[in-house]
Amino acid sequence: MDDGNQLNPENSTADEHFALRLFIAGSSPVSVRAIKNIRDICEEFLAGRFTLEIIDAHQQPQLVKEENVTAIPMLIKKEPQPKRRLIGDFSDREKVLKGLGLRY
Repeated sequence: MDDGNQLNPENSTADEHFALRLFIAGSSPVSVRAIKNIRDICEEFLAGRFTLEIIDAHQQPQLVKEENVTAIPMLIKKEPQPKRRLIGDFSDREKVLKGLGLRY
């Protein structure tokens, strides 16, 4: 693994499990792209150490309210702490990795 793929030692270690929730809106092109991008990033950088819950906002509006989802697609990193929220289609891998605490 090259230096570009190393974990940020301040925020995470190689054995931490990431609990993620991705809020989408049906099967729109943006939602489909967000799912693919997040799955690809998780498989590459968090293989075997993540749970990704995909939630359709139209089908689970109560959960949207409980999590205070203000935009879609939204990824919520529940664990490890700190909890973080990312918005977009997640095509900017560096931004997503920073948001997940995997990059400085």
